[in-house]
Amino acid sequence: MAKLTKRQKVQKQALTRKGLYPLQEAVQIVKKTATAKFDESVDLAVKLGLDPRKADQNVRGTCALPNGTGKKVRVLALATGAKAAEAQAAGADMVGSDDYIAKIEGGWFDFDLMVVTPDMMGKVGKIGKILGPRGLMPNPKSGTVTPDIGGAVKNIKAGQVAFRLDKAGIVHVPVGRASFDAAKLEENVNALIEALKRAKPSTAKGVFLKSMTLNSTMGPGLRLDPTPYMS
Repeated sequence: MAKLTKRQKVQKQALTRKGLYPLQEAVQIVKKTATAKFDESVDLAVKLGLDPRKADQNVRGTCALPNGTGKKVRVLALATGAKAAEAQAAGADMVGSDDYIAKIEGGWFDFDLMVVTPDMMGKVGKIGKILGPRGLMPNPKSGTVTPDIGGAVKNIKAGQVAFRLDKAGIVHVPVGRASFDAAKLEENVNALIEALKRAKPSTAKGVFLKSMTLNSTMGPGLRLDPTPYMS
């Protein structure tokens, strides 16, 4: 049997039980076991009682995390005229239209999110096959196609995150950094879970929040007790 590394020993010793953890305890362990030399991301994975093959159960939306994610998000805004100026004033890192579409066609992807006004979607749709596989295609449900482009940019910069059900029926979302105060991580986790509950489709049957796992980038996954969120 291979010997445990120093990090693995710390992580093993920090695990206080087998089974489900209350959120407060899980956050403390996640912070304790995040021993990498960088500020590890803290992520929440939620298994939902949905069938992602059904269009009416393909949950997608956004959540304004009260304490942000701790990550700087590079926002590309595609708009013209007054809307371009609005996006610039709101803090977009890059603003343009045809020029940036041409750059993307040439293989440029130095941005994290694209926000566009509805009138730009005809042009953006032509590069959908490039953006889609990278998860960069704007969508009204994620708030990235909107006439209020200034508001969208501000929300994203303030810590808004997008969530989407994957093919396995799981939602994966970053909820902060290991350097965050425990209370701030707890607030972010609670905000995200409540956003998921609000997004529950009317066609959903049975248990909605089937399981929840919290972990840092290099740390162990901790199963959360879903009981407090069942109401």
